[in-house]
Amino acid sequence: MIQDYFTLAIRNLKKKKLRSSLTIIGILISIATIFILISLSIGLNNAVNEQFRLLGTDKFFIIAKGQIGAPGSGGAVELTTKDVEIIKKVRGVKEVSYFVAGNAKIEYRDKARYYMAIGAPWDERSTKMMFESMNLKIEEGRFLKDSDKGKILMGYNYKYANLFDKPIGVQDKIKLNEKEFQVVGILTAVGNSGDDQQVYISMEDFKELFNSGDRVDQIVIQIQSGEDIKTVSENVKRKLMSFRNVNEKTRDFEIMTPEELLRSFGTILDIITAFLLGVAGISLLVGAIGIANTMYTSVLERTKEIGVMKAIGAKNSDILNIFVIESGILGLVGGILGIMVGIIVGKIIEYIAVNQLGTNLLRVDFPWYLIVGCLLFAFLIGSLSGLMPAKQASKLRPADTLRYE
Repeated sequence: MIQDYFTLAIRNLKKKKLRSSLTIIGILISIATIFILISLSIGLNNAVNEQFRLLGTDKFFIIAKGQIGAPGSGGAVELTTKDVEIIKKVRGVKEVSYFVAGNAKIEYRDKARYYMAIGAPWDERSTKMMFESMNLKIEEGRFLKDSDKGKILMGYNYKYANLFDKPIGVQDKIKLNEKEFQVVGILTAVGNSGDDQQVYISMEDFKELFNSGDRVDQIVIQIQSGEDIKTVSENVKRKLMSFRNVNEKTRDFEIMTPEELLRSFGTILDIITAFLLGVAGISLLVGAIGIANTMYTSVLERTKEIGVMKAIGAKNSDILNIFVIESGILGLVGGILGIMVGIIVGKIIEYIAVNQLGTNLLRVDFPWYLIVGCLLFAFLIGSLSGLMPAKQASKLRPADTLRYE
């Protein structure tokens, strides 16, 4: 019996190819929109989690509370190297490093650009820990050394993204704020243009170029093996509060553990996802209205046919099932095509993000539950949209339908 319902439903849809096609397009657009937005949301969430996995669970960060925006953008208060020395003495702390940042004029072959310059201590242990926290690796050349002066480490884009007329390589010379530097290394890609366009120099060179004194923009702390990061971060907070003569109300610095950072990003991602789903829901509503309209029209056109079916023994439930399955098929076909379009468009967006925008955070993921969920959702929306017209068709009286012209 069920097979007969599907056979009749498909036959009826084939008779009205144009109308069915237009209705399917409406669902296709709706499901494709939902599929793309959710896959982008899942991809972004996975990318953020991957970044935190690379960061590790044994490091946390301190920034000045008055700092607005990126490191080096300034604020009402500042951290200093004296704070770093205090933190080193806290029990459970294994290693402490820090960096300062400033917007620099970078010149190469008579072309000038403005990007972020980072100054940091480059002793072996500090360098390893700092670069682990930033997920930085050498593509060509070497890392900086603490004794380096007039040497510079360049981000990935200087060689591979055509920031200047010609790529910059190891041993090339550039000018940073009018001072000449020799390139000693090129970094691998981080995945976003901001990080891949940064340059790195020694603290001595940074202080000379930016007159930064003892200022510190961000402190990175690595805890000893076996220590609890919450306990150590609390100890650091208390020690630093005492040194800076502040209390909880007047505290002028922020401590960020990986868990807190991930929670903050998770909240932001949830808000973004909810907004995207709201936009997609509007699109889906339009598609559902299209199905309902198609099915109501179909009921009117097939009034006499319905009467004949009832006259030869069809029950109300039979008529209801035929129309509900018919609308469900419209939704399912639209869902299948929508997912196919969504995968293609999603991959195009990911390609543009990686190759044009220089970020690997904007990527798409297509887990099986998203595909199955969208298919079931499309079929369910189609069936529900056709439910009212189907009920109307099933309640028609044979005598009235046979006289209908």
